[in-house]
Amino acid sequence: MKKTILAMMLAAAIPLAASGATYDDLINSAKLGDTKDVAQMVQRGASIDTTDIEGNTLLMLAARDGHEDLVDFLIKQRAKVNARNAAGDTALRLAAFRGHLKVVERLIAGGANVNTPGWTPLVYAAFNGHLDIAKLLVKSGADVNAASENGSTALIVASRGGHIDIVKVLLANRADPSMRTETGETALDIALKNQNTDIAELLRRAGGKSGKTVTIEVR
Repeated sequence: MKKTILAMMLAAAIPLAASGATYDDLINSAKLGDTKDVAQMVQRGASIDTTDIEGNTLLMLAARDGHEDLVDFLIKQRAKVNARNAAGDTALRLAAFRGHLKVVERLIAGGANVNTPGWTPLVYAAFNGHLDIAKLLVKSGADVNAASENGSTALIVASRGGHIDIVKVLLANRADPSMRTETGETALDIALKNQNTDIAELLRRAGGKSGKTVTIEVR
């Protein structure tokens, strides 16, 4: 009787162990961009929207590391292109932040939202100075004045990082230089703080002013 119970327990444990191995293999294959392995596991029943412990889907993992072929495969398999991880990031935000232009193109073509709440893909691209991605996002309908939770816009983060070409693109597409962060600073304040005087001059010419200016009313 004891031998029978033990055999039953071992039999039940084998599928669980195999399932755990499949999950780990699936996540690792997505990180490595191994389209063939991911496809085989999906064909065997693995979910196309499997997530890691941080909520990153297979598509997010592939997009984050620039695995174009795997991104293509996952989109064709109808993976959720606008899913968000624990930090609120989408596959498009991660690809824009890392500078993977081809992946960004594929995600947008696959229906990825260019105007996500909070830190938008455009703000992420501007933060790291990815000019081509910023141009593509603007062309695809990204809101140039969308602000993050702390009030940072694409113009503000580009001014902070000294990315003058992105600043030019944003201003040419009606980015508002008067917008302020939660501390009251405008893009001009940020540019001057970081000694980006060439950007500060552009902002002034576009009507940018300091958010710290105190207006004294004369009666």
